[in-house]
Amino acid sequence: MSSKRGTETLGGGFWALFATQFLGAFNDNLFKTTLTVTITFSSVSFAGLPPTALVALAGALLILPFALFSALAGQLADRFPKDRLIALTKLGECLIMVLGGAGLVWGSMSLCLGALFLLGTQSAFFGPLKYGALPELLKPHQLVKGNAYVEMGTFLAILLGTIAGGVLSSRPSGEGAGVGVAVAVVGFLAARRVPALPPADPHLRVELGWFRPTWQLVGIGRQNRAVFHSILGISWFWLLGAVVLSVLPELVRAHWGGGPGVVTFALGAFSIGVGLGALLCEKLSFEQIELGLVPFGALGLTLFLALLGFVSAPLAAHPGALGVAAFLGEPRGVGATVAVVLLAVSGGVFTVPLYTLLQGRSEPGTRSRVVAANNVLNAVFMVVGSAVLALLSSAGMSTPQVLLVLAIVNVGVAVYTYSVVPEFMFRLVCWVLAHVVYKLEIQGRDRIPKVGAAVLVCNHVTFVDWLILSAATQRPIRFVMHYEFLALPLTGRLFRDAKVIPIASAKENPEVLEAAFGSIREALAEGELVCIFPEGRLTRDGRLSPFRRGIERIVEGAPVPVIPLGLHGLWGSWFSRYGKGPLRRRFGHLRQPVSLMVGAPLAPDGVTVEAVERSVVALLPPPSPEAAPAGSAASVTAKRGGAR
Repeated sequence: MSSKRGTETLGGGFWALFATQFLGAFNDNLFKTTLTVTITFSSVSFAGLPPTALVALAGALLILPFALFSALAGQLADRFPKDRLIALTKLGECLIMVLGGAGLVWGSMSLCLGALFLLGTQSAFFGPLKYGALPELLKPHQLVKGNAYVEMGTFLAILLGTIAGGVLSSRPSGEGAGVGVAVAVVGFLAARRVPALPPADPHLRVELGWFRPTWQLVGIGRQNRAVFHSILGISWFWLLGAVVLSVLPELVRAHWGGGPGVVTFALGAFSIGVGLGALLCEKLSFEQIELGLVPFGALGLTLFLALLGFVSAPLAAHPGALGVAAFLGEPRGVGATVAVVLLAVSGGVFTVPLYTLLQGRSEPGTRSRVVAANNVLNAVFMVVGSAVLALLSSAGMSTPQVLLVLAIVNVGVAVYTYSVVPEFMFRLVCWVLAHVVYKLEIQGRDRIPKVGAAVLVCNHVTFVDWLILSAATQRPIRFVMHYEFLALPLTGRLFRDAKVIPIASAKENPEVLEAAFGSIREALAEGELVCIFPEGRLTRDGRLSPFRRGIERIVEGAPVPVIPLGLHGLWGSWFSRYGKGPLRRRFGHLRQPVSLMVGAPLAPDGVTVEAVERSVVALLPPPSPEAAPAGSAASVTAKRGGAR
């Protein structure tokens, strides 16, 4: 990958949206925390509710609008220009903060709770606009980075808003009201700098009901299986997050012995951890949607939920007595902090690829409604999580035990998800191979089309070439392989999950051969990528073998572009046929450099086996002046020499 792409800026439009989102999240948490602290420490009552119930009501009022208005919000975001709606929602935030500020100054709980509900409503309308606009403001290879920054910024804003709310709650109420209004005005000015974004579906008929549009919204989200399971995965994370953040104050007080300062410290550690996880995910994704990181995140969620439960199991000798410094001076304090941070990091690694997939694979005309469907299910899962927490607590289960139960259930959720959507585990194998076992460098990645059918042709060096190539693009590739590979007991499932097309020679099995060409034609007719290794076998000496003429038959039946690929650096590794036996093969050093060169597409009307072979040879390294040993990269091109 070129360094130029890696340092490419995201653009002013993205940063305007980022600032708008950041300031909105800050304000939501500023007002919510100020109100919560006021209720808790001022013995405020409303409608006869005690402070604890009133705090729970405040949290519910902030979440409820996502269930009530997401359907309408998604429709409007697809129907009208997003930039105008973004500005309108931020103008609404300014008015809401004036209302909420008045409630704080006058001590009116009715106005405060009403403002909190309206802030949730504003967020429900802003969500589909934010995530729907990102693919329009960013290039495809920037989408992971953009989502990582948004995720990091959101949790940082939550942290800063929570801290600011705690500080301002002890100050005269007018100061908190003034800060909230000022932040909303700055957010509105930032929203005005978002560039024009034309409507995705200007002819969409907006329905104003609730049940039917919401049900239709979920139906739109289910149209793409991978997208829908990404929504479920995101919603599951929010369920976990809601439960963890709900039990954290009690965990700090009763099990860690910490006071209010430690609660704020733990919330800050969680927020920073999610941001770090989002940035880590961006670095490990190599400028594309990398679903292979999702299982890593899921594993981390399980491990660190369990670790947090074990570390927190003993009750504190003096509940609520420790400050932050004293807490960190104890071994359990350090262990608990590490567990919270790593749990949050795992959450960032888990969610960023899912958000990116949701945006990248949704149809542009329905993308905002898919985001709205995600918001609805997020709210439902969070409510379910709160109900389950209440049920487990009423059954006498301690907070550490609740965390251990969540860790166990998370394993079941992960196993189910990866069994119904095997792409996650398949991408994990590809990622580990390309970026841990080897160090894959790609030149010409943009020549692999983002949409539409094409045939990829590549030299065949090792048994794992197909996994290396799969790691080079986020698009699924249908590989053509010898039919006996699908019958292998250990790896056959992997081949079948990847929808490999089995093939055989005419002598071995003519029926399988004809079925293979039929499957290739069908895949190309459906706009898929198909990859073949025209040599028909692995190299036995590191040299390129003559290409077979199957490529000509494929293009005759389906005239699509042919894209040559040159794979270099794998010969001599464990997965090649280097040496006379397994003990003669060598691993090479970890992260051994491997390069993939993507050539210019060949028009179907000019495709011949000779032209394709010349194109692949041209992508391999030239022969060195010294005599190259048999099997080296230089001897490959020296033998073929670009002839034919």
